[in-house]
Amino acid sequence: MRYFLEVAYDGTRFHGWQVQPNALSVQEVLDDCLRKVFRLAEVETVGSGRTDTGVHATQQWVHVDLPRAHEPEEIQYKLNRILPQDIAVGQVKPVGPEAHTRFDAVSRTYEYRITLEKNPFLVRQAYYLSRKPDVGQMNQAAQALLQLEDFTTFSKVKGDTKHYRCTITHAQWLQEGNQLIFTITANRFLRGMVRLVVGTLLDVGKGKLSPAQFREIIERQDRSLASGAAPAQGLFLHRVEYPERYFQHQLALFEQAVASQAEEA
Repeated sequence: MRYFLEVAYDGTRFHGWQVQPNALSVQEVLDDCLRKVFRLAEVETVGSGRTDTGVHATQQWVHVDLPRAHEPEEIQYKLNRILPQDIAVGQVKPVGPEAHTRFDAVSRTYEYRITLEKNPFLVRQAYYLSRKPDVGQMNQAAQALLQLEDFTTFSKVKGDTKHYRCTITHAQWLQEGNQLIFTITANRFLRGMVRLVVGTLLDVGKGKLSPAQFREIIERQDRSLASGAAPAQGLFLHRVEYPERYFQHQLALFEQAVASQAEEA
């Protein structure tokens, strides 16, 4: 039986979401807990997206197959009992056998958080700037993200991406108290893209680039023109969305799968 798990985590001590050799990842810890809780020899989780070393998530959807049906509340309770403090499971959704957290997602939203005051309680969750950048100029520059679609400029050189086209539907800076929050939504993102976008927009805010130059950097599709990536601790995978009524439809498919399994037994 397949389930979607809504997972949140503080990525500070992890080398990203995905399992990798000789480095602790969020996926590795979650998989280990799933094996222990449900007494499985093997388990394979699939995340809705990757996050890099030090990057956080307020909503990362993960799907996993279990041998039999369980109450969603049971899965959530048992996992949260043994997961470390920096990983938590929220909603648990029963879905059909073909549901896929990554391929079925229609949009993803990231947030980048900057603190304008030195705050020891935000050291791991925000990037500290001692001087406020020009938010108006950064928002003017960010409009180019909505008008263009090839973001080769903001891709990692050694990525395995087949193409660099993304449809960005929202990109805006807002100030909330002493924090600046950049929110960006797209159908897909390139690896490391958001931090490169933020780093380059901050150069606009610091007066090093104009909004017109920011647009030109994107249009020239030259990775060397992008500014340095913003630090990882300010970035959050904030929200992953699926088609309208997706989970209602998937619940019906899940119930069909349960009925079919019962008949076979």
